[in-house]
Amino acid sequence: MLSASSDTEFVAEGIRQLKLSVYVSTKLNRGHLTTGETALILPCYAHLDKDMQRSGQQFTSCENSMGVVSQSKGVLDPLEGEMLSEVAIISGMALATLGEKSTVDWVGYTENYDTIRDSIARIVPGFENFNEKIRKPGGFYLPNGPRHRQFNTSNGRANFSVTQIEAHELEKDQLVLMTIRSHDQFNTTIYDYNDRYRGVFGERRVIFMNAEDMAERNIKHEQLVNITSHFNGQQRRIERFIALSYDIPKGNTAAYYPEANPLVPIDSVAKESNTPTSKFVVVSIEAA
Repeated sequence: MLSASSDTEFVAEGIRQLKLSVYVSTKLNRGHLTTGETALILPCYAHLDKDMQRSGQQFTSCENSMGVVSQSKGVLDPLEGEMLSEVAIISGMALATLGEKSTVDWVGYTENYDTIRDSIARIVPGFENFNEKIRKPGGFYLPNGPRHRQFNTSNGRANFSVTQIEAHELEKDQLVLMTIRSHDQFNTTIYDYNDRYRGVFGERRVIFMNAEDMAERNIKHEQLVNITSHFNGQQRRIERFIALSYDIPKGNTAAYYPEANPLVPIDSVAKESNTPTSKFVVVSIEAA
């Protein structure tokens, strides 16, 4: 969670002020070093681990970028020890906290994940007959307007809207930074330090710059630089990144996340979605 957050140092300070921080984790990571007054790490199965419960081996489901929901079933024997599934951990915490106050069948949820899917089917549109559809080869599509040619609008059609583009005035020597993922990366999980998309190998603390922007700042290819972001009079800084000459429009730069997340201001967000403005961070760059 910590690495995935914008304004990483700000979020870390908030975590340190907690009375209790609990991590449900498949493996150790640097985020575990930032804790509340009391901290727990609860080890859980990874998705590749076989999840054996009272009713037999369980499976979960996942949705891909095309809106297809399919099975995810482990194939590896989990490590010996006290690991539990995520479901068992959450259900156990609920039982310990709520006890008889809760009418939810937490034990049933743990013993057979079909019961969870039945509950989802009763509530979430598009998941009717969940257990039946998830067992079909390839899974099933969630409802979406373009696929069914039916939209949740007054006329049933897709309606376009026009958004006013704001003009941003940058000060001299300022650039715009966007954070990006590398090739072998899923969210903040880094599988490999090589990015064949952009020809970067064995390194992630890099910033891609236009050659003219580099020349104007007397920065050479593969030189170490410090990067400072600017927002509402505040500055945030990361140090000793490798500047790489890259085919990127003048005035723009790019760096990997989560490495560049400390530069993204916590209160710089999109107007309606409230998501961090990770694709538009005003920065200045200087030689380290």
